[in-house]
Amino acid sequence: MEFAIKLAQFLLSLSILIVLHELGHFIPAKLFKTRVEKFYLFFDVKYSLFKKKIGETEYGIGWLPLGGYVKIAGMIDESMDTEQMQGEPQPWEFRSKPAWQRLIIMLGGVTVNFILAFIIYIGMTFYYGDLYIKNDDLKDGIWVTNPIVEKAGIKTGDRIVSIDGKKIDRFVPAVSTNILMSKKVIVNRDGKEIEIDLPVDLIGQIIDGSKKNVITLRLPFVVGAFTDGSPNKNFLKTKDIIVSLNGQKIKYFDEAALILNNNKNRPINAKVFRNEKETNVSIEVNSNGKLGVQLGALKEDNLEKLGYYKFTQENYSFLESIPVGINKGKEQLVDYGGQLKKIFNPKTGAYKGVGGFAAIFNVFPSSWSWESFWNITALLSIMLGVMNLLPIPALDGGHVIFLLYEMISGKKPSDKFLERAQMVGFVLLITLLLFANGNDIYKAIVGK
Repeated sequence: MEFAIKLAQFLLSLSILIVLHELGHFIPAKLFKTRVEKFYLFFDVKYSLFKKKIGETEYGIGWLPLGGYVKIAGMIDESMDTEQMQGEPQPWEFRSKPAWQRLIIMLGGVTVNFILAFIIYIGMTFYYGDLYIKNDDLKDGIWVTNPIVEKAGIKTGDRIVSIDGKKIDRFVPAVSTNILMSKKVIVNRDGKEIEIDLPVDLIGQIIDGSKKNVITLRLPFVVGAFTDGSPNKNFLKTKDIIVSLNGQKIKYFDEAALILNNNKNRPINAKVFRNEKETNVSIEVNSNGKLGVQLGALKEDNLEKLGYYKFTQENYSFLESIPVGINKGKEQLVDYGGQLKKIFNPKTGAYKGVGGFAAIFNVFPSSWSWESFWNITALLSIMLGVMNLLPIPALDGGHVIFLLYEMISGKKPSDKFLERAQMVGFVLLITLLLFANGNDIYKAIVGK
């Protein structure tokens, strides 16, 4: 069932992005009276799941969910249909239109992608608002969940003051990603500000490591579930909050590790918060210094009720949502541009994290959440827009480069040159596709 929910979200998001991207090409093409021969969701290699011709355009759904396309008459595209280019240019063909019209047609897809992302962020801001913790209220700091980040200099209990010179006023999940993308972090540790220079290959180290998470909130020790053979099934209950171990008070889960490691293979006394009151229990620590339980989670209102954190819910009117949502979109666009720079810099090792369709599939949660769905779709829309602007001949960006050259120089590249460029771009795209999906396969094999 979980797989089906993830698959449904993945296909729905992909379908929305593809159809709207291709509409971005289709609409200006029709406005400029350019013939569109095909409009397809997914690729129809040898076979279509559905097709219907309306007017001069065949609309359909292919069986291969790797993208979609519009086939515009008189244009050298990924179909490599060169026969149409042998005859005299016709008024309805792409090649017969002025360069400025062709430029608008080619930029239509990415324009729609960016507009879609900003609309989603505006809508989410209006509907959900913002939930965050003021950074100044994070008195006990953050929990560093990755030993590589700890080795780099950030410790559990630190409060992040700034990242690459940008002051952190709110603690939100994006802080973790921002740290990975940064060069310098300033933390407040025991009342003193400490400047930390992060290694250039921090992302690569984390990708090679066994843990991918970086930092999070310090969380209470909530019993979520029991592992097989747990010795404490008879002593603890799910939703118990462990507040004391061996006579030592603990507020957060990370404080329990040292106590448990010092009491391996021993029974110890514990105090748990259960049914609105504290209860004493006797528990057993195994040879690994564990209790045989999985960490559970509390909702924000429960964390606030128990005095762990004070959450701020900020709501916006529709008009207020517009600039806030646009700003969120701009931040995501800049962040993704920074991620691409990291990927194309071999020193960072970020290229190891490049993923294909399996990686995108796994981003979606296993339970349906419209908030997560739209947030992921907005990010994917930005990614699709940016990727399509790369100056690779088979992508929109490649066509744009040639059109700009034509508009500046007054010389149009020959059809033969465009055919060869398209082939080179196609080979580059296939290589990137194989690399990204090969990374997915490798991670699945080695269990990363």
